[in-house]
Amino acid sequence: MIDLLREGPRPAGELAQAVQMSAPALSRHLRVLRASGIVQAEAGGADARLRLYTLRQQPFTALQAWLDQVQAFWAEQLGSFKDHVERTR
Repeated sequence: MIDLLREGPRPAGELAQAVQMSAPALSRHLRVLRASGIVQAEAGGADARLRLYTLRQQPFTALQAWLDQVQAFWAEQLGSFKDHVERTR
């Protein structure tokens, strides 16, 4: 679903069909994604009942920042370990 939404806004019906999920199951899934701040729903044009779902950038930016910190930590740890092994040979 995330990959579909990366391509652009989509209505719930299109998402349900693409991931072969029932409407009630998709509704529960989208509710969790909205509550976690990963997606947002907006009115879709002329039909106010239609909601278009889009990804929010901020959660992914925060995730990338955290991943960068983890990667830097492990790069430093492994570099130190490599130096220690080379010194003690």
